[in-house]
Amino acid sequence: MTRIRIQAAGHTFIAETHPDAPRTVEAFLSLLPYRQKIIHVRWSGEGCWVPLGEWKLELGGQPVGFENHTSHPSVGDILFYPGGYSETEIIMAYGACSFASKLGQLAGNHFLTVVEGKENLRALGVKVLWEGAQDIVFERID
Repeated sequence: MTRIRIQAAGHTFIAETHPDAPRTVEAFLSLLPYRQKIIHVRWSGEGCWVPLGEWKLELGGQPVGFENHTSHPSVGDILFYPGGYSETEIIMAYGACSFASKLGQLAGNHFLTVVEGKENLRALGVKVLWEGAQDIVFERID
């Protein structure tokens, strides 16, 4: 498993890739370091997300589809939603989360799991909720 450093809103987290989402992991690793903005989820509960609009994560010129997908991430689970019913996104659960959109329940590929710093996920979520969009950076740890 590859380890990823995630920095957002003054917090640092270490995540490990999930072996059951190999295409998502390989495609995402090719983007690193990856910088975006993270905002609070709209319908899913206690989570933060990176909205990606119509953008497609690709591997070998083909969009990454569903693999190891779930609608109910645990605290520290990071999902990639390849789009379809709603826009493409990355979602990170910091508490009770049921992944959904205005059109209903969604499922995303569980491709990263926070293994260090999990105790600070709620602080990140609350900051994003009350202070708005925050910078987030994903970097591979060598």
